Amino acid sequence: MNTAVPKVRMGFVGGGAGAFIAQAHRQAAGLDGRFELVCGAFSRDPANNQATGAVLGVAAARCYDQWQQMLLAEQALPAEQRMELLVIVTPNHLHAPIASQALQAGFHVFSEKPAALNLDELLALKQVAERSNRLYGLAHTYLGYPMVWQAREMVRSGAIGKVRKVLVEYPQGWLSQDVAGQGNKQAAWRDQPEHSGLGGCIGDIGTHAFALAEFVADQPIRQLSAMLGTHIEGRQLDDDAAMLFRMADGASGVLIASQVCAGEENPLKIRVYGELGGLEWQQENPASLIQRSLDQPIRILRAGLGQPWLCAAALQRMRLPAGHPEGYLEAMANLYGDFATAIRSHVSGHQVPGVPGIEVGLRGMAFIETAIANHHGTAKWSELPQRSTP
Repeated sequence: MNTAVPKVRMGFVGGGAGAFIAQAHRQAAGLDGRFELVCGAFSRDPANNQATGAVLGVAAARCYDQWQQMLLAEQALPAEQRMELLVIVTPNHLHAPIASQALQAGFHVFSEKPAALNLDELLALKQVAERSNRLYGLAHTYLGYPMVWQAREMVRSGAIGKVRKVLVEYPQGWLSQDVAGQGNKQAAWRDQPEHSGLGGCIGDIGTHAFALAEFVADQPIRQLSAMLGTHIEGRQLDDDAAMLFRMADGASGVLIASQVCAGEENPLKIRVYGELGGLEWQQENPASLIQRSLDQPIRILRAGLGQPWLCAAALQRMRLPAGHPEGYLEAMANLYGDFATAIRSHVSGHQVPGVPGIEVGLRGMAFIETAIANHHGTAKWSELPQRSTP
């Protein structure tokens, strides 16, 4: 008797030849090993669309010219053949419209962030997701790292005492010059409000820092005071942001996000300090979690299977013994893994256990809109709308 669990059949909207993030998604899904790419509307360019599908082994008949066509055609296929999960890797303005129609058509959705262009669009998407009883996930990849979960568990367990200070920073250097004017398509659409949304740097990477701070500190940010900047002449959206914030349980913090820090690559970093000590995690060295104590030497916890000092949530997101580096693709693969488990376990509702979803998207949108309003307004502090669900 064959008891093998069938792979989750997935399709892509976006991600034609040359698209970085789509390739990362496909590699992460492949790393998890429980997904099969069966269809796609990879590009609006018909030649690119068919060529991408051919390279990926997708049948020409299931390389669709338009995403709307793909939803209708896949919906008409027998249940055992049609796509089950739609992955959205388009520019931001298409995320919510595609997700909404896919959910209504009966497909699960895994979307690149942000979930929508604005709060009204996102609230409408939330209603669709709740009515659909289909799963929805948001690709906040950094929340898939095992040692991020370890840090959160140590905060929750009281290992550093009550949290007092949170410092989170995300400096990049790739927009230090006018690369959009030099033909960089990724930079170009990110500086167009109609395609990117209200925020530039603050929406692109500031939301990652924000989500990481709330996740690890295990409490929402309640107030912020923001300063945004644009350093390249002619750029429409911010490329630099810094702010102070206050959290719900009394901790204070600082968030820095910038894409004009020349020479920087991708050094997302968080430090959380409590009454008894602190924790530090860096994305460019993700296997290490530094623990500081008032009366003990610095301790460095290392990722790896079987380490008895690591929590269950961290261990279940690891694949290799200590000393074997795991990185960004593995973190994203953890999100795909949780998605596969939820689909094959027939989890009801729209939330995938372990995967950021609509609520994280709402928090990120509140962060963007509140920071922009505070920067342009006269108030010293601005309140963030709080979580609508636990």
